[in-house]
Amino acid sequence: MLADVIDHLVCPACRTAIHLAEGSVRCERGHSFDVARQGYVNMLTRPAGTADTPAMVAARARFLEAGHYAPLACRLARMCEGAAVVADAGAGTGYYLAAALGRDAVGIALDVSKHALKRAARAHPRIGAVVADVWRPIPVGDHRVDVLLNVFAPRNAEEFARVLRPGGSLVVVTPGPGHLSPLVERLGLLTVDEDKDRRLEDTLGGRFARVAEETEEITLSLGHDEIEAVVGMGPSAWHTHPGELAAKIAALPGPMPVTASFHITRWTALTR
Repeated sequence: MLADVIDHLVCPACRTAIHLAEGSVRCERGHSFDVARQGYVNMLTRPAGTADTPAMVAARARFLEAGHYAPLACRLARMCEGAAVVADAGAGTGYYLAAALGRDAVGIALDVSKHALKRAARAHPRIGAVVADVWRPIPVGDHRVDVLLNVFAPRNAEEFARVLRPGGSLVVVTPGPGHLSPLVERLGLLTVDEDKDRRLEDTLGGRFARVAEETEEITLSLGHDEIEAVVGMGPSAWHTHPGELAAKIAALPGPMPVTASFHITRWTALTR
Protein backbone atom coordinates (compact mmCIF):
# COMPACT_ATOMS: atom_id res chain seq x y z
CA MET A 1 0.00 0.00 0.00
CA LEU A 2 1.06 3.62 -0.45
CA ALA A 3 1.43 4.02 3.31
CA ASP A 4 4.31 1.53 3.25
CA VAL A 5 6.35 3.55 0.75
CA ILE A 6 5.18 7.14 1.29
CA ASP A 7 8.36 8.06 3.22
CA HIS A 8 10.44 7.11 0.18
CA LEU A 9 8.47 9.28 -2.26
CA VAL A 10 8.81 12.97 -3.06
CA CYS A 11 6.66 15.54 -4.83
CA PRO A 12 7.37 15.44 -8.58
CA ALA A 13 6.75 19.18 -8.85
CA CYS A 14 9.03 20.54 -6.11
CA ARG A 15 10.92 17.47 -4.78
CA THR A 16 9.77 18.01 -1.18
CA ALA A 17 8.47 15.35 1.21
CA ILE A 18 4.87 14.18 0.79
CA HIS A 19 2.21 12.70 3.03
CA LEU A 20 -1.07 10.87 2.63
CA ALA A 21 -4.22 12.95 3.02
CA GLU A 22 -7.85 11.99 2.52
CA GLY A 23 -7.94 10.51 -0.98
CA SER A 24 -4.75 12.23 -2.08
CA VAL A 25 -1.02 12.64 -1.66
CA ARG A 26 0.19 16.15 -0.79
CA CYS A 27 3.42 18.02 -0.20
CA GLU A 28 4.15 20.89 2.17
CA ARG A 29 3.94 23.39 -0.71
CA GLY A 30 0.38 22.41 -1.55
CA HIS A 31 0.84 20.20 -4.59
CA SER A 32 -1.76 17.43 -4.54
CA PHE A 33 -2.13 14.17 -6.43
CA ASP A 34 -5.23 12.02 -6.38
CA VAL A 35 -5.19 8.46 -5.12
CA ALA A 36 -7.41 6.28 -7.31
CA ARG A 37 -9.90 3.94 -5.69
CA GLN A 38 -7.75 1.02 -6.92
CA GLY A 39 -4.93 2.27 -4.66
CA TYR A 40 -2.42 3.83 -7.04
CA VAL A 41 -1.44 7.51 -7.15
CA ASN A 42 -1.00 9.43 -10.39
CA MET A 43 2.05 11.67 -10.03
CA LEU A 44 2.42 12.78 -13.63
CA THR A 45 2.77 16.53 -13.89
CA ARG A 46 2.10 16.55 -17.63
CA PRO A 47 1.00 14.03 -20.27
CA ALA A 48 3.47 11.21 -20.85
CA GLY A 49 4.33 9.15 -23.91
CA THR A 50 2.87 5.86 -25.06
CA ALA A 51 1.49 3.67 -22.27
CA ASP A 52 0.25 0.10 -22.28
CA THR A 53 -3.42 -0.13 -23.19
CA PRO A 54 -6.06 -2.04 -21.20
CA ALA A 55 -5.89 -4.84 -23.78
CA MET A 56 -2.10 -5.13 -23.47
CA VAL A 57 -2.32 -5.13 -19.68
CA ALA A 58 -5.01 -7.81 -19.68
CA ALA A 59 -2.91 -9.98 -22.02
CA ARG A 60 0.16 -9.56 -19.79
CA ALA A 61 -1.77 -10.41 -16.65
CA ARG A 62 -3.28 -13.49 -18.27
CA PHE A 63 0.07 -14.76 -19.53
CA LEU A 64 2.17 -14.04 -16.44
CA GLU A 65 -0.41 -15.29 -13.95
CA ALA A 66 -0.39 -18.63 -15.80
CA GLY A 67 3.22 -19.00 -14.59
CA HIS A 68 4.97 -19.08 -17.96
CA TYR A 69 7.73 -16.72 -16.82
CA ALA A 70 7.89 -17.98 -13.22
CA PRO A 71 11.56 -19.10 -13.57
CA LEU A 72 12.53 -15.53 -14.44
CA ALA A 73 10.53 -14.18 -11.49
CA CYS A 74 12.27 -16.63 -9.14
CA ARG A 75 15.70 -15.61 -10.43
CA LEU A 76 14.95 -11.94 -9.93
CA ALA A 77 13.66 -12.68 -6.42
CA ARG A 78 16.99 -14.29 -5.54
CA MET A 79 18.80 -11.19 -6.78
CA CYS A 80 16.67 -9.06 -4.44
CA GLU A 81 17.23 -11.13 -1.30
CA GLY A 82 18.00 -8.96 1.71
CA ALA A 83 16.71 -5.75 0.11
CA ALA A 84 14.47 -3.58 2.28
CA VAL A 85 13.21 -1.36 -0.55
CA VAL A 86 12.76 -2.68 -4.09
CA ALA A 87 11.52 -0.50 -6.92
CA ASP A 88 10.49 -1.53 -10.42
CA ALA A 89 10.80 1.05 -13.19
CA GLY A 90 8.30 -0.14 -15.76
CA ALA A 91 6.55 -2.43 -13.29
CA GLY A 92 3.52 -3.22 -15.44
CA THR A 93 1.14 -5.39 -13.46
CA GLY A 94 3.65 -5.77 -10.60
CA TYR A 95 4.25 -9.46 -11.26
CA TYR A 96 8.05 -9.41 -10.88
CA LEU A 97 8.05 -6.86 -8.07
CA ALA A 98 5.60 -8.92 -6.02
CA ALA A 99 7.79 -11.99 -6.43
CA ALA A 100 10.89 -10.01 -5.40
CA LEU A 101 9.61 -8.77 -2.05
CA GLY A 102 11.06 -10.76 0.80
CA ARG A 103 9.90 -10.67 4.39
CA ASP A 104 9.15 -7.09 5.47
CA ALA A 105 10.49 -5.59 2.21
CA VAL A 106 8.43 -2.88 0.52
CA GLY A 107 8.07 -2.26 -3.20
CA ILE A 108 7.57 0.83 -5.35
CA ALA A 109 5.87 0.10 -8.68
CA LEU A 110 6.55 2.82 -11.24
CA ASP A 111 4.84 2.80 -14.62
CA VAL A 112 3.35 5.27 -17.07
CA SER A 113 0.25 3.11 -17.57
CA LYS A 114 -2.50 3.61 -15.01
CA HIS A 115 -4.19 0.52 -16.41
CA ALA A 116 -1.17 -1.58 -15.42
CA LEU A 117 -0.89 0.02 -12.00
CA LYS A 118 -4.50 -0.81 -11.15
CA ARG A 119 -3.23 -4.38 -11.04
CA ALA A 120 0.17 -3.60 -9.53
CA ALA A 121 -1.47 -1.88 -6.56
CA ARG A 122 -3.17 -5.19 -5.74
CA ALA A 123 -0.27 -7.51 -6.62
CA HIS A 124 1.18 -7.48 -3.09
CA PRO A 125 0.10 -5.89 0.21
CA ARG A 126 3.42 -4.01 0.53
CA ILE A 127 3.53 -2.49 -2.97
CA GLY A 128 2.90 1.21 -3.47
CA ALA A 129 1.94 1.96 -7.10
CA VAL A 130 2.86 5.31 -8.68
CA VAL A 131 2.05 6.53 -12.19
CA ALA A 132 5.32 8.13 -13.28
CA ASP A 133 7.39 8.66 -16.42
CA VAL A 134 10.97 7.35 -16.13
CA TRP A 135 12.11 9.89 -18.73
CA ARG A 136 11.41 12.64 -16.19
CA PRO A 137 12.51 13.02 -12.56
CA ILE A 138 11.18 9.97 -10.73
CA PRO A 139 9.11 10.83 -7.61
CA VAL A 140 11.42 8.84 -5.34
CA GLY A 141 13.84 10.42 -2.88
CA ASP A 142 17.61 10.29 -3.23
CA HIS A 143 19.31 7.01 -2.26
CA ARG A 144 16.14 5.25 -1.07
CA VAL A 145 16.18 2.04 -3.13
CA ASP A 146 18.25 -1.10 -2.48
CA VAL A 147 17.42 -2.88 -5.74
CA LEU A 148 15.90 -1.30 -8.82
CA LEU A 149 14.34 -3.68 -11.34
CA ASN A 150 13.98 -2.80 -15.01
CA VAL A 151 12.30 -5.54 -17.05
CA PHE A 152 11.77 -4.86 -20.77
CA ALA A 153 11.35 -1.16 -19.97
CA PRO A 154 12.99 2.22 -20.71
CA ARG A 155 16.07 3.24 -18.75
CA ASN A 156 17.03 6.63 -17.33
CA ALA A 157 20.60 6.25 -16.05
CA GLU A 158 20.79 9.54 -14.17
CA GLU A 159 17.55 9.01 -12.30
CA PHE A 160 18.27 5.35 -11.61
CA ALA A 161 21.63 6.25 -10.08
CA ARG A 162 20.05 9.00 -7.99
CA VAL A 163 17.42 6.82 -6.32
CA LEU A 164 19.73 3.89 -5.57
CA ARG A 165 21.46 3.68 -2.21
CA PRO A 166 25.26 3.42 -2.18
CA GLY A 167 26.05 -0.18 -3.02
CA GLY A 168 22.56 -0.76 -4.39
CA SER A 169 21.91 -2.76 -7.52
CA LEU A 170 20.20 -2.07 -10.82
CA VAL A 171 18.91 -5.29 -12.39
CA VAL A 172 18.05 -5.02 -16.08
CA VAL A 173 16.24 -7.67 -18.12
CA THR A 174 16.31 -7.47 -21.92
CA PRO A 175 15.20 -10.03 -24.52
CA GLY A 176 17.81 -12.57 -25.59
CA PRO A 177 18.54 -13.12 -29.29
CA GLY A 178 16.19 -16.09 -29.56
CA HIS A 179 13.32 -14.62 -27.59
CA LEU A 180 9.93 -15.97 -28.73
CA SER A 181 11.40 -18.13 -31.45
CA PRO A 182 9.86 -19.44 -33.72
CA LEU A 183 6.90 -17.05 -33.23
CA VAL A 184 8.96 -14.07 -34.39
CA GLU A 185 9.56 -15.70 -37.74
CA ARG A 186 6.14 -17.32 -38.16
CA LEU A 187 4.11 -14.26 -37.16
CA GLY A 188 6.36 -11.45 -38.40
CA LEU A 189 6.94 -10.00 -34.92
CA LEU A 190 9.53 -7.39 -33.97
CA THR A 191 13.01 -8.87 -33.82
CA VAL A 192 15.61 -8.26 -31.11
CA ASP A 193 18.06 -5.53 -32.09
CA GLU A 194 21.48 -7.10 -32.66
CA ASP A 195 23.07 -3.97 -31.13
CA LYS A 196 20.89 -4.13 -28.01
CA ASP A 197 23.75 -4.96 -25.66
CA ARG A 198 25.90 -2.17 -27.06
CA ARG A 199 23.03 0.29 -26.72
CA LEU A 200 22.49 -0.89 -23.14
CA GLU A 201 26.14 -0.19 -22.37
CA ASP A 202 25.90 3.20 -24.05
CA THR A 203 22.83 4.08 -21.98
CA LEU A 204 24.12 2.97 -18.59
CA GLY A 205 27.90 2.93 -18.93
CA GLY A 206 28.45 6.55 -17.97
CA ARG A 207 26.68 6.15 -14.61
CA PHE A 208 26.89 2.40 -13.91
CA ALA A 209 29.37 -0.45 -14.00
CA ARG A 210 28.21 -3.89 -15.09
CA VAL A 211 29.07 -6.37 -12.36
CA ALA A 212 27.30 -9.54 -13.49
CA GLU A 213 25.33 -11.00 -16.38
CA GLU A 214 23.48 -14.23 -16.97
CA THR A 215 20.79 -15.72 -19.15
CA GLU A 216 17.49 -17.42 -18.46
CA GLU A 217 15.90 -19.56 -21.15
CA ILE A 218 12.50 -21.18 -20.76
CA THR A 219 11.01 -23.72 -23.15
CA LEU A 220 7.26 -23.20 -23.33
CA SER A 221 4.43 -25.14 -24.89
CA LEU A 222 1.85 -22.58 -25.98
CA GLY A 223 -1.62 -22.94 -27.41
CA HIS A 224 -3.28 -20.35 -29.62
CA ASP A 225 -4.77 -18.36 -26.72
CA GLU A 226 -1.42 -18.20 -24.96
CA ILE A 227 0.35 -17.15 -28.16
CA GLU A 228 -2.21 -14.40 -28.63
CA ALA A 229 -1.51 -13.22 -25.06
CA VAL A 230 2.29 -13.22 -25.29
CA VAL A 231 2.17 -11.28 -28.56
CA GLY A 232 -0.52 -8.92 -27.31
CA MET A 233 1.37 -7.97 -24.15
CA GLY A 234 4.55 -6.81 -25.86
CA PRO A 235 5.74 -4.15 -28.31
CA SER A 236 4.58 -6.18 -31.30
CA ALA A 237 1.03 -5.33 -30.24
CA TRP A 238 1.66 -1.81 -31.58
CA HIS A 239 2.95 -3.07 -34.93
CA THR A 240 0.65 -5.90 -36.00
CA HIS A 241 -2.81 -5.75 -37.54
CA PRO A 242 -5.20 -7.66 -35.22
CA GLY A 243 -7.07 -9.40 -38.03
CA GLU A 244 -3.94 -10.50 -39.86
CA LEU A 245 -2.31 -11.63 -36.63
CA ALA A 246 -5.35 -13.69 -35.62
CA ALA A 247 -5.30 -15.45 -38.98
CA LYS A 248 -1.61 -16.27 -38.66
CA ILE A 249 -2.06 -17.61 -35.13
CA ALA A 250 -5.00 -19.76 -36.22
CA ALA A 251 -2.78 -21.34 -38.88
CA LEU A 252 -0.15 -22.40 -36.34
CA PRO A 253 -0.01 -25.92 -34.96
CA GLY A 254 -0.98 -26.03 -31.34
CA PRO A 255 0.35 -26.40 -28.80
CA MET A 256 3.79 -25.51 -30.16
CA PRO A 257 7.23 -25.15 -28.53
CA VAL A 258 8.35 -21.55 -27.99
CA THR A 259 11.62 -20.32 -26.48
CA ALA A 260 11.63 -17.41 -24.04
CA SER A 261 15.14 -15.97 -23.75
CA PHE A 262 16.20 -13.31 -21.23
CA HIS A 263 19.48 -11.45 -20.79
CA ILE A 264 19.90 -10.35 -17.16
CA THR A 265 22.55 -7.82 -16.15
CA ARG A 266 23.34 -6.39 -12.72
CA TRP A 267 24.86 -2.94 -12.37
CA THR A 268 26.19 -0.76 -9.58
CA ALA A 269 26.28 3.04 -9.71
CA LEU A 270 29.61 4.72 -10.24
CA THR A 271 30.65 7.24 -7.61
CA ARG A 272 31.19 10.81 -8.71
